[in-house]
Amino acid sequence: MLSSTNAITPQGYEHFRNYLEKACGILLSDNKQYLVASRLGKLLEREGFTKLEQLVEALKKFSNAKLKEEVINAMTTNETLWFRDAHPFKILKEKILPEKNKTALRIWSAAASTGQEAYSISMIIDEYKAVNPGSLRAGEKIIATDICTNILAHAKQAEYDHLAIARGLAVDRQNKYFDKLENGSWKIKSSISSRVDFRYLNLIESYNALGKFDVIFCRNVLIYFSAELKLDILTRMHKALNPGGYLFLGGSEALSGLSDMFEIVQCHPGIVYRVK
Repeated sequence: MLSSTNAITPQGYEHFRNYLEKACGILLSDNKQYLVASRLGKLLEREGFTKLEQLVEALKKFSNAKLKEEVINAMTTNETLWFRDAHPFKILKEKILPEKNKTALRIWSAAASTGQEAYSISMIIDEYKAVNPGSLRAGEKIIATDICTNILAHAKQAEYDHLAIARGLAVDRQNKYFDKLENGSWKIKSSISSRVDFRYLNLIESYNALGKFDVIFCRNVLIYFSAELKLDILTRMHKALNPGGYLFLGGSEALSGLSDMFEIVQCHPGIVYRVK
């Protein structure tokens, strides 16, 4: 396994940083050599590379799609839980769904990871419709995207072990929306999973094939990108939103330089950005 710092030279690390940012937008800071070593060590050993430069050269020279996919999968952080931060889902249920009640609703969960956010959104829609009979008659759809292929495969299965279930999911929702399987894991009921369409998407590429949305959840992913790329992504997300559409960002993220496109809506607690 790649553990020696001798395998990651300053030049090799810089080459890899540049490659990763161009490939998927992830910007590594100056002191993340240990992260690269821990996440790519087994891959480098398997491929017979003793230096990080050799991996970068192979990625560039041979255009190896499978190797590129493995590298991106390994370097992508997939930290998520059910109903993360709580207030975005409260805002969705109490403000946005009543407002968008008359038209077909389309929601995008960007960087969806293992699916908890997208399925949480679907549960909120189900709860809203239960107390508002006849609402959302035009239908609703959640598009969930991620760049990590193995994570997407997991999300599509809609099956979670006890540890994953325990991270943010209330017992009443667990009992209502999941079926317990013989292997001890829990599978989301089809009434919730059928609303969600998982797709591969690299956020640095075009969003045109996704269509237009009423709501975009893009939370806790922009922190991994450069300021320039953040601005580009948010500008293109603005174009992907319908007039009056809403954008949710993570708690540590903020819109800057786009006040002509979005306005801040204070919801107490939490905020959401609305297309002007």
